[in-house]
Amino acid sequence: MTEYPTSQEGPQPTVAPGGGTDELGHGKAPIAAAEAVRTHADFPRPRGTAGEGSSGHGPADSDPEGARSRDGGAARNAGRADEAAAGTQTPPGPGAGGPGHGAAEAGAARREGDRLRFVGAATRRIARGIDLDEIVLGLCRATVPTFSDAILVYLRDPLPVGDERPVGPVVLRLRRTDRLRPIDDLGLADGGEAAGAAGGAGELDFSQLPLVGPQGDLPAAELCEIRPGGALAEVLRGVRPVFGSAPGARDALPELLGADHPVPRGQRAILAPLRGRRRVIGAAVFLRSPDRDAFEQNDLLVAAQLATHTALGIDKAVLYGREAYIADELQRTMLPDGLPQPTGVRLASRYLPAAETARVGGDWYDAIPLPGSRVALVVGDVMGHSMTSAAIMGQLRTTAQTLAQLDLPPAEVLHHLDEQAQRLGSDRMATCLYAVYDPVSHRITIANAGHPPPVLLHLGGRAEVLRVPPGAPIGVGGVDFEAVELDAPAGATLLLYTDGLVESRLRDVWTGIDQLRERLATTAQLTGLDHSPPLEALCDDVLDMLGPGDRDDDIALLAARFEGIAPSDVAYWFLDPEETAPGRARRFARRALARWGLEELSDSLELLVSEVVTNAVRYAERPVTLRLLRTDVLRCEVGDDSPQLPRQRRARETDEGGRGLFLVNRMARRWGATRLSSGKVVWFELSLPGAHDRR
Repeated sequence: MTEYPTSQEGPQPTVAPGGGTDELGHGKAPIAAAEAVRTHADFPRPRGTAGEGSSGHGPADSDPEGARSRDGGAARNAGRADEAAAGTQTPPGPGAGGPGHGAAEAGAARREGDRLRFVGAATRRIARGIDLDEIVLGLCRATVPTFSDAILVYLRDPLPVGDERPVGPVVLRLRRTDRLRPIDDLGLADGGEAAGAAGGAGELDFSQLPLVGPQGDLPAAELCEIRPGGALAEVLRGVRPVFGSAPGARDALPELLGADHPVPRGQRAILAPLRGRRRVIGAAVFLRSPDRDAFEQNDLLVAAQLATHTALGIDKAVLYGREAYIADELQRTMLPDGLPQPTGVRLASRYLPAAETARVGGDWYDAIPLPGSRVALVVGDVMGHSMTSAAIMGQLRTTAQTLAQLDLPPAEVLHHLDEQAQRLGSDRMATCLYAVYDPVSHRITIANAGHPPPVLLHLGGRAEVLRVPPGAPIGVGGVDFEAVELDAPAGATLLLYTDGLVESRLRDVWTGIDQLRERLATTAQLTGLDHSPPLEALCDDVLDMLGPGDRDDDIALLAARFEGIAPSDVAYWFLDPEETAPGRARRFARRALARWGLEELSDSLELLVSEVVTNAVRYAERPVTLRLLRTDVLRCEVGDDSPQLPRQRRARETDEGGRGLFLVNRMARRWGATRLSSGKVVWFELSLPGAHDRR
């Protein structure tokens, strides 16, 4: 029996021997496996190696000399153990005595202790893996060359997740292989003849084993379809590891490895099914060369332990990966695909997920066009990192969009969001900042719910942290929110962000805000003080301030460049709800077009204005508002105090009305109606003469 020297990993409590497998074939791990220690055993040298081996662990082993030194040390240690084991005989029966009996018991106890220490160290190495590839790599590195000279790991393709039941045939794919040394290091004078002789004798030819890495040879079957009722299916159904010489395994190994792959004689191969929590998810094949002692019966227990820990780790990794994928996709689909381009403001945004260890969060941003060419800017952060956080984020974002379309004041929006968060649960907490920018008045109204304050970069290069009442987070309940109205000068840039940008394990939030302010000021100075820095480049430069330890949380960033609308491009009137209102509206519109030099649009504008104002006067009780805005398009807005939104319908031939919105829909570039807290606004847009229609 070959000993199991392993790397030292620190002391642990010793345990009594007795690992085994349960009725399902799951390996029973030792109750408290001891840490592995170097033994004074030596691996027997494989033929033709001239006393040196090398690690065949693929591209990761980039130091051939160091690899040969490590393998040589392991071989020397294993060889000494074999020499000690070679003189150990079966303990005599009762009544036998003498010095030989005590030496045999001591040797057996030492081998059993080494086996337990190896299993403990190997399972800890497997458990260190987080994702699937790390777990499989841990199995390979823990077993080669200590337990076997080569290993092949097959996994189902695709791997089943949770309770899902795959349809179609069960297919195993070769996931990874490892072996003691590559072909070039065999050290044979005539490698081809030696390989042929070994293969002709029916023993395993290691020159035919697959190499690790994309450039390695893969003579073993890369894909294997499990035939129902076949030998491989029966072995995997039995769950327990079996020797390659067992009756069922003799037919199962060629089915798994391929008909042309050499199969070793005797007990030099172990086929171990990998069973997860609900089903077999793969198989591992452990192989030993002819230069080494064959596997023993107790080695089946070791293989069962390794296979069980590996399979359960893969199961957890697959479930965790699926959950993380769903959470990532959930959050990304709930974020806006693109930002609108409202009049008088330019927008840019960024979203960065958290580091791999932190996973998905609940950050979001939004830009919502409002009546009167205004725009609502929203950024929020749901506390926690899970799929639940992403789901709550989607609910709060949808609620914020609905409240924005009602044109509620910012403080009222946060109040209703707070109520919605309390309805979702007692522990649903989030921070949010809601701002409304009016390009006509060049003002912005901001309300805050426990969120980091925004930063305003002025045209001259000065970066200012806005003084906004902090407020309590959404979900606390019973808290009043306060809104402030501030100047939003043309050329200034407002930056809304989540705390992941300014807070980490290495710095507190206020230190991060100061660094952000300094970064914005530096960027503005580099681009010149007489014009604003490019918006997209500014966002990228802000994210560059993040260091290696600053990705504990996901980051949402929304930047708004205020351009505004000049007073000379705005015309505004109040119309009493009288029969003469449509005629007055036509005259006002004609004068405005003459002042702007847009007489070509007079006929279209007068017709549409007359139809919309007529409909507003019919239901209004208070004065009707008429506003014209000249930007890249000509926009007309008609507001009244009736909350009922107009709907386009098909008028009959005998109807005298009902065709107004039909004309608006046919002639306008775009049109729409928005309900307000005090009524509604119906608007439409006309393309300017010579302008490109962007519909």
